[in-house]
Amino acid sequence: MRLLLKVIHSPMTEQSLSHIAAAAEPSAPRLPAFLNRDQLERAFVILTALNIAASLLSERLGAPESLTLVFNVLAYFFGGTFGVIEGVKSLLEREINVDLLMVLAATGAAIVDQWHEGAILLFLFSLSNVLQSYAMDRSRNAIRALLKLRPDKATVRRGEGETVLPIEALQIGDVVLIKPGERLPVDGEVIGGSSAVDQSAITGESMPVNKGIGDEVFAGTVNQNGSLEVRVTRHASESTLSRIIKMVESAQESRAKTQSFMDMFEQRYAVFVILAVALYILLPPLLLGVDFNENFYRAMVLITVASPCALVISTPAAILSAIANAARRGILFKGGAYLEQMATIKAVALDKTGTLTTGKLQLTDVLPNGVERAELLSLAASVESRSEHPIALAILAAAKAEGISIQSPQDFEAIPGQGIRATLDSARVLVGTERLMSGEGLSVPSEILALRDKLEAEGKSALIVHHSERGWLGALGVADTLRPNAAEFVQALRAEGIQKVIILTGDNRRVAEAVAAQVGADEVRAELLPSDKVEAVKALKQSYGKVVMVGDGVNDAPALASASIGIAMGAAGTDVALETADLVLMADDLSRVAYAMRLSRRARRVVAQNIAFSLGVIVVLVIGALGFNLALPLGVIGHEGSTIIVVLNGLRLLTYQ
Repeated sequence: MRLLLKVIHSPMTEQSLSHIAAAAEPSAPRLPAFLNRDQLERAFVILTALNIAASLLSERLGAPESLTLVFNVLAYFFGGTFGVIEGVKSLLEREINVDLLMVLAATGAAIVDQWHEGAILLFLFSLSNVLQSYAMDRSRNAIRALLKLRPDKATVRRGEGETVLPIEALQIGDVVLIKPGERLPVDGEVIGGSSAVDQSAITGESMPVNKGIGDEVFAGTVNQNGSLEVRVTRHASESTLSRIIKMVESAQESRAKTQSFMDMFEQRYAVFVILAVALYILLPPLLLGVDFNENFYRAMVLITVASPCALVISTPAAILSAIANAARRGILFKGGAYLEQMATIKAVALDKTGTLTTGKLQLTDVLPNGVERAELLSLAASVESRSEHPIALAILAAAKAEGISIQSPQDFEAIPGQGIRATLDSARVLVGTERLMSGEGLSVPSEILALRDKLEAEGKSALIVHHSERGWLGALGVADTLRPNAAEFVQALRAEGIQKVIILTGDNRRVAEAVAAQVGADEVRAELLPSDKVEAVKALKQSYGKVVMVGDGVNDAPALASASIGIAMGAAGTDVALETADLVLMADDLSRVAYAMRLSRRARRVVAQNIAFSLGVIVVLVIGALGFNLALPLGVIGHEGSTIIVVLNGLRLLTYQ
């Protein structure tokens, strides 16, 4: 118990975690067994059992009582050493823990000459600690696994040669060479080669992602079939993997509300148990005339079975396992409190661009009016060829993909918010909105306006094309395409009991309403500034209580911070998202929001099961101790057995699908 609580409550630095990982490697130097606490505690459990057996055997064979006493004292020493250490530590911190209760019970058994039963108590208690520590190693392995993802060294090009350096020595701008099958040591940008990269350890994506020149790559991912040259963009200590490790550490240290309550309850309950047992020791002999030794023994059974070991560990065993489960799937909770709260969410606010949509504009429609489609696209792409606007880039990309010729305009002028005026072969060509045309003294005919209205009704941005010599040539539609699973995501939210799904966007209302219709959202609030999104989230909280805000973590940072739980998606490598959000989705997969809600509900159910079971066992054992003369060894078995069952029940969340 004490080892487990120490793991849960103690801060874990990246350096200390590195030591844990190193200890897990076969090639790592190991401390001698007698210097390693885990090994020493296991050895003490064995020695406790051997001395109990020796004591029983010497007593049966009629050996001198002094020899039997030596075996008993040794059994107490090996079985109670760590309990005494932890009990004294808790007293120095003005706290009372379960170790102290167990030591007091064993000491009381010795006082009434029940050495064997006290030794059995210490043996079973220390054995329970070892078994719990072993079981919870499965949860701690999530951290070890993250650390193992990071190579210790990297091959770096320096001048004309190559050298192998520790990753801590890499500087921003260094060029690292990655061979097929190697794990990337740092975050960086591909400047040479192409390959498929397995990013599952960072983003949770099941399929490898193709990487080429200009693409971002992350430490801890695996290069598959090609060679890559990667320019370092972050120091090793600042890589996405390092930040994930720190987030999981913080999440394990951050307690859920139920756990915080249990920690407070443990202290008060332990004081109550000690006072109640003290009164039980004194009052029955004084008032009822019962035998003191027999009553004292019963009090020791009572202090044992009333100890709240299982109750205290019921919450962290489940919460830590759930956090580890989520981390393996690219879902990073920043604390147990957020894991708990996900089950209580009633409303979800969604950013549109980059969340429900891909955030990348594409040319979706080319609607000619009296000209060939290719000619219309060629004219539009030529006019846009000198613009850096995202709409222009989408049109150019489509024209290049179709092999359409693109001219360079003689004159070029971008009118912000309206479009572009350019000269091609001495003719003036306009590509933009109706407002641009009106500014040039032109009246857009109804057939062209009908094309524009059709595109905007579908949630697309419409561009009208006019040629000074040939007239109205048609319209183009550009859209930020919807994510393939966006509609299914909203349906999944409703299946999880979400009452309100609202889209918050800075885009125009017609486009936002078209997206809302496609995904099935309840409401749209469009043309919002970041401060407007914050006010919208606050209003939702007043109406529905707990509210989730899902965004890309950059321009949505204020709204993410104001929500009950801010969720940043596609956040691998995004500093603002990792800092601002309470829950981070490393990949662009909306379905993981619903998964996080299901995992939260399952974790809360497991916690409730553990608490109910723990309390039930305490009640049954206390009744047995007071009314049915429950023997101390049986009380210990029931007490420690319930603790192990609670831990194992919590660990089931590691395998939740």
